[in-house]
Parts: sequence; C-alpha cells; structure tokens
Amino acid sequence: IKTRGKFRRRIAEIPPLKVKFKKKALVSEGLDTLNEIKLVMPCYDNDLGDELIVKEYLAYHMFEKLSNVSLRARLIRLSIRDTHVEATSKRQVMAILLEDEEELAARLNGEITEKFGIPADSMSAHQAGLVVMFQYMIGNTDWEMPMHRNIKLVKSGQTGKVLPIPYDFDFSGLVSAPYASPASDLGLRTVQDRFLMSSGLKPDAIRRAAHQIRLLKKDMYALCYSRYLSRDTQAAMIHYLETFFDQLEQNEEIPATIPMTSE
Repeated sequence: IKTRGKFRRRIAEIPPLKVKFKKKALVSEGLDTLNEIKLVMPCYDNDLGDELIVKEYLAYHMFEKLSNVSLRARLIRLSIRDTHVEATSKRQVMAILLEDEEELAARLNGEITEKFGIPADSMSAHQAGLVVMFQYMIGNTDWEMPMHRNIKLVKSGQTGKVLPIPYDFDFSGLVSAPYASPASDLGLRTVQDRFLMSSGLKPDAIRRAAHQIRLLKKDMYALCYSRYLSRDTQAAMIHYLETFFDQLEQNEEIPATIPMTSE
C-alpha cells in the first residue's frame, strides 16, 4: 500500500491509496495478474467526508451510464483499525475502489498514451464530446485534455483514435467539496458555475453529446436517490442537474456558461 494523489494527499486525514497485490497470490486464486487498484478515501473523518465520497462516486457512475469507455468505480464501506494501538476500535468510512489505468487500457484493447498536446482531430469525436458535456453537466473545470489534467488518454488498438476518460470529480459543482474552487482563469465565482470547456472540438460533436445526455436525464436524476445520502442532499444534487437540463432545453445553442443564481 502506498499513498498517491497530489492535492488530496495534502489535505486529507487519510490520503488516497494505491493497493498492490502479489501476482503469484492472484494466480493461485484463479485471477488475472492486473494487480493494482486505487482507493479514494474521504478527506474528512466525519459524515461530511462520507457524503462527499458518495457524491463523487455518483459522478463516476453517471459517466459509466453515458459511455463504456469509462473508469470503473465501486462504492465500498471500509473498516480501518490502527494495528499499532492495542484495543483500538474499528471505524467504517465510505470509499471508492477505482480501476487502475493498466486494467483500463487492457479492457479497452488499447494503450495509455502520455503524449501532451494531442490535437482534437486525433481523438474520438464522440467520446471527447461526451467528456466535454459530462464535465459541463457536473460543473467541473478541474480538467484539461491536452495536458492530461484529470484525464486518462487511451489510444484504441482498433481505430487508432485517442479515447479521453475523465476522473477525479471532487472539484465539481455536483460534489461541491468545501475546499474546491473553480479554475482561476475562467472568471467563475463558485464551483457551481458552469463553463463549457470545448477543448477544440467541432460544435456538431458537442451537440450530439448533448442530445445523448438529454435522453438519459431521468437516469441521471435516478442516480441521485442514493440510500447513502440525506433527502436534502439528494434534492440539492437533482436541483443542480435541473439547472443544466433546463438550459439545454431552453436554448438551441449550448450556452458557454451557466451561472448559479441564488434562490
């Protein structure tokens, strides 16, 4: 087990972790040798920490609904006990098991590319459009395709096109972590303000992605009814998504920004 991450490792009481198993042990259990998995831990050791983890998990699950080309995430309850302290009590926290990039690339029959500045026409227009509109829906500006910021890039072995896959959504408006702030160069007031980061894509690709997301509106709302969240939190998440879908249905052109207005 080793620590990982950058920002959250600085602020979290328990940092994000990477868990690595011995390949021989996996083989003896009849499993494959993809032996690493990521563990996203709550930043706070309280109910708020668990709530933020659940909300971020739901963001992963929303993108899984939109595309099979996504990082697989699973919500778990994790028991933690300090083995250096006698008679210490176990405590349970919510956490996310997150697919490692090696497994992601193998599942998609491709390879991770570390090349920076990949042009938009080298990417799958459909997948890139979904990423842009999904990030817009959840109000996330903490990402960037050319610089690999919170984006994995997998070069498809079938088409040769690059497939962008988003991750790390705690700075999104949907999650609204207390420590989150919007990208400083966009002029946004809060993380709940939306900004369309089109990443050089052609408008048609973004419009097609918007149409696909609109068709799944009820599915997006349904995911918010998590038994691990309070009714108030469920309602707040649904209201935030409604501000996105209402704007799409009122405008033929996708607005560049959607500011959150006070009620």
